[in-house]
Amino acid sequence: MSFSRRKFISLVGGGVVLAATASAAGFLTTRRPDQALVPWSTAGAYDEPRMRALSYAILAPNPHNRQPWVAELLGEDRLVIYRDKTRNLPESDPFDRQLTIGMGCFLELLRMAAAEDGHALDTTLFPEGEGGPVAELRFVAGGVADPLFAHVFDRHTNRRAYEDRAVDADALAKLKGFATIKNDPSDVRALRVLTREAMAIEMTTHHVYEESVDLMRFGKSEIEANPDGISLGGPFLESLMLAGLLNREDQSDQNSESFKSGFDMMQDALEATPAYAVVTSKGNARVDQIAAGRDWIRLHLAATGLGLAMQPVSQALQEYPEMGKLYTQNHEMLASPGETVQMLGRLGYGPAISPSPRWPLETRLAHA
Repeated sequence: MSFSRRKFISLVGGGVVLAATASAAGFLTTRRPDQALVPWSTAGAYDEPRMRALSYAILAPNPHNRQPWVAELLGEDRLVIYRDKTRNLPESDPFDRQLTIGMGCFLELLRMAAAEDGHALDTTLFPEGEGGPVAELRFVAGGVADPLFAHVFDRHTNRRAYEDRAVDADALAKLKGFATIKNDPSDVRALRVLTREAMAIEMTTHHVYEESVDLMRFGKSEIEANPDGISLGGPFLESLMLAGLLNREDQSDQNSESFKSGFDMMQDALEATPAYAVVTSKGNARVDQIAAGRDWIRLHLAATGLGLAMQPVSQALQEYPEMGKLYTQNHEMLASPGETVQMLGRLGYGPAISPSPRWPLETRLAHA
């Protein structure tokens, strides 16, 4: 039986799930994973300056929400930051480029949070080479508060379809100070095609997509037990789970109705994109990737302050063989000779969404 997104939604909207019992409907109202969202409400609630800065830094965006950062507190003013390699993404990020960008987001948010308290960070990147810590930092007097920090709690990755309207010209002009913005209709059309094709490759390349399926958290219990990875929660999705329309087995089966529906929904969201933001670098060393992460979170915070939604669409930037053709095409479209496209993101006006789950700060400390 063929199965479309419209039929999928009509089944739910027609009451197949929620009309079963009043108690089931009441159950669904309790499905917000509040425990997994506690770090958003406790950020800043630490007296120790390094812990306070770290409590904000763990809210940084990162690939597949792996949260690979680990912090070690030394003495009274030092921090050593590591990347937890057990959280690698060997299929979709075989050279750890995207994970390193995520560490750059973390370090920039850490710097901004420290500056709010009047501290500057004396930072050394990769002090023992690429195989060792990502950074050693010392908190010193100084630091200038950054106006972008005001948007930390509102910044979320928005994967929904964006409104069918152009991004305000004044907003675009302001964002051009942070990244290259693509809003010309011909560029937007080409990037819509590129990102849809790249998503299709990722979802139909078994060894890559299974990495994502393994990291899916189905419902409140799984999310709170492992507040990382790809969260599938909330009343709507849990109603599908109750009805047997959403589960891990079906997500692994490209012939299942659930997989096809999810595929269609993602493709529709990618199509509903009025503009794109691009971050490039002249080199592709680890320090360049860290810098790209710093640039990305600053861009995202700025966009948030302007009322805009953003989502990375990095599939065409991934470096596994099946994506090779689109990787080359992406660079031909977006980079000058010798440059690396580090980040590509959708940009537009999106609906309000909830924060992503986070591990408590105490779980991300070395020797805790």
